[in-house]
Amino acid sequence: MSGYLLVRGARQLLTLRGPSGPRRGWALRDLGMIQDGALLIRDGVVVSVGPSRRVENLSEARSAREIDASGRVVMPGFVDSHTHLVGGPGRLAGYETQVSGARPAAADHSALLSGARAVRALPASRLRMQARHHLEALIRHGTTTVEGKSGCGLDQTGELKILRVLAALRQRPLDVLATYLGTQVIPLEYSGRADDYLEWVHTQLMPKIRRRRLARFVDACPGPDGLTVDQTRRHLTAARGLGFLLKVHAEQSGHDGTARLAVELGAVSADHLAYADEDDVVRLAASSTIATLLPGAAYQPGADRFPPARALIEAGAAVALATDFIPGGASTHSMQMVAALACSEMRLTPAEAVSAATINGAHALGLADRVGSLEAGKQADLIVLDAPDYREIPYHFGVNLVAMTLKQGEVLYQQGEVKWPAD
Repeated sequence: MSGYLLVRGARQLLTLRGPSGPRRGWALRDLGMIQDGALLIRDGVVVSVGPSRRVENLSEARSAREIDASGRVVMPGFVDSHTHLVGGPGRLAGYETQVSGARPAAADHSALLSGARAVRALPASRLRMQARHHLEALIRHGTTTVEGKSGCGLDQTGELKILRVLAALRQRPLDVLATYLGTQVIPLEYSGRADDYLEWVHTQLMPKIRRRRLARFVDACPGPDGLTVDQTRRHLTAARGLGFLLKVHAEQSGHDGTARLAVELGAVSADHLAYADEDDVVRLAASSTIATLLPGAAYQPGADRFPPARALIEAGAAVALATDFIPGGASTHSMQMVAALACSEMRLTPAEAVSAATINGAHALGLADRVGSLEAGKQADLIVLDAPDYREIPYHFGVNLVAMTLKQGEVLYQQGEVKWPAD
């Protein structure tokens, strides 16, 4: 789109401006707030940010289209850096079994296999339609950048199908970044031959994914039905050698040394961290690896603990928040709900939660030079909240406060009016 757009009169304009690196320690609480703030946008890029009086008096602002944000919060759009955006249908019967207290040992394994069968059976057009539906929900809740993983396909056909769907969704309308996560479970045809499976992945599948630019990241999730930690090290080392950036499902279901592995290999992020110990906290704090916390995962039936968020922050680790949205599981589209859980269950302050859900999420995707804060030269990815104070995000848990979502200066979502009957 062309021309100028002026967003003016924000009661609180949260710019998240600051150092070039991820926010750590007390810096997480500095939101770069401007009272009665405004920003000027041209062709989807922020041109100027500051007090309304100054920005409105710019010559370019006088003829700009306007969005009046009076009495409201304006802030960067949420960056959701860990989702499983494309997958099979919901598993309602399994969820009902879990909430009743019964959880068979093979439940997760069987769920992955049934999800893989569904992905293989569904045409790509149907998967794309389902993913668009989820993207629309993310947009309504204020997310403007999202990561999506494969992993539900298990074989080459299924994994490539998921990655092609994610590729088709790039910038339509969000920034959608793809991650290859194909080693959660060893396929039945390679049962007992995990090393042979890895050899095929490293020599056949991952080079093809790289050549076709279908994924930016490779993620790994060791477990009893998948890879050992040593095999995970080999896998991620091979991925790094092919030019992929690394992510790790770390210390998710028990302490297994994966947080240390993520730091050792220079992973962009170590995600989950429910079972991270003191040594993991120290190592993450001394590294460039982002500790991506998923309180929504800990909120699910059968989960028993939240990550040690306060210890990570106080040690100086760079902490991000994400939804861990999974179509086939009970999850959320709402980063606002994630922020609420982070505050109530992990004792983040509201300001820390906002930083973790925006600028640090951008660092967890290697996109902080483009998104995550409202600064001149960055994309105009922002949300307007139907609230006068950002602290209402965690205060009103389960409530969608987003009145408007803009991506590169274009309005993607606007809150509708409630129609009252005539007296």
